[in-house]
Amino acid sequence: MTVEIYSDIACPWCYIGERRFARALAAFPHAEEVEVIFRPYQLDPSLPETPRPLKDQLWAKFGPRLEATLQQTAATAATEGLELRFDEALSVNTLTAHRLLRLALQEYGAEAQRAVAEGLFEAHFTRGANVADPSVLERLAVEAGLESERVAAYLASGEGADEVRAEIARAQRLGVRAVPTFVFDGRTAIQGAQPSSAFLHVLEEVWAERQEALVPSSEGTGSPADVCVDGTCAT
Repeated sequence: MTVEIYSDIACPWCYIGERRFARALAAFPHAEEVEVIFRPYQLDPSLPETPRPLKDQLWAKFGPRLEATLQQTAATAATEGLELRFDEALSVNTLTAHRLLRLALQEYGAEAQRAVAEGLFEAHFTRGANVADPSVLERLAVEAGLESERVAAYLASGEGADEVRAEIARAQRLGVRAVPTFVFDGRTAIQGAQPSSAFLHVLEEVWAERQEALVPSSEGTGSPADVCVDGTCAT
C-alpha cells in the first residue's frame, strides 16, 4: 500500500497531521507493507528565499486573531509531543526544501525522505531554522543518511526545481487545494490533521479492499489493475 502525503514544510497542521498519521501507522498490523511518500505543495510560492519572522508574515492573514490562533495550534501540537515555537519560526520560500525531499525519495528511498521531512518540520517550527539555507538543508540531509557531497552539489544547482513545480501543478489538477491531504493507494483521500483513529480506520479499510481485489473472481478476470488504473484519487 502507498500513502502519499501532500504537505508543505511551512504548514504546522502538516507537522501535526504527519505525527498523528505516524501514530496510526505504528498501530497498523501491516505497517511494514506501507510505503509513505511526501508530495510537494506550496501554500505561498511567492515568498522570498530571504527569511523574516513568521509572525510578521501571518499578521497580514490573521490580524488581531493571530496570537489566539497560534496559541491554539501550539496547544494542539503539544498533545502530540511537538513543540511549536512561533516566536522563533521564520517565513521563507519552501521550494528548495521540497527539492531536497525529491532528491531523498529519488535516490535514497521513501524511508530516507520521511526522515528528511521530519527533520525539516522540526527545524522550521521548533529550532527556528531557515529551511531555505543550503547549509541547514545539507545538515538535515546528512542526519537523515544522505551523502553530503551529493546534497551540496544538488542544492547548488537548479536540479529538481522544474519537477517539483510540475508535481505541485499536478496536485492542483487532482483537486488538492489544502494541506495536509493524505491519499491512500490512489483511491481514497482525507484532508486535514485528522485524529490517529481516523487514519487507522482508513488504513484498515483500504487494506481490506486491496485484499479483496487480489482474490480472483469466479470468472478469473479480477486483478488489482481493475481497481485503480490511473493513479488518481476519487473522493
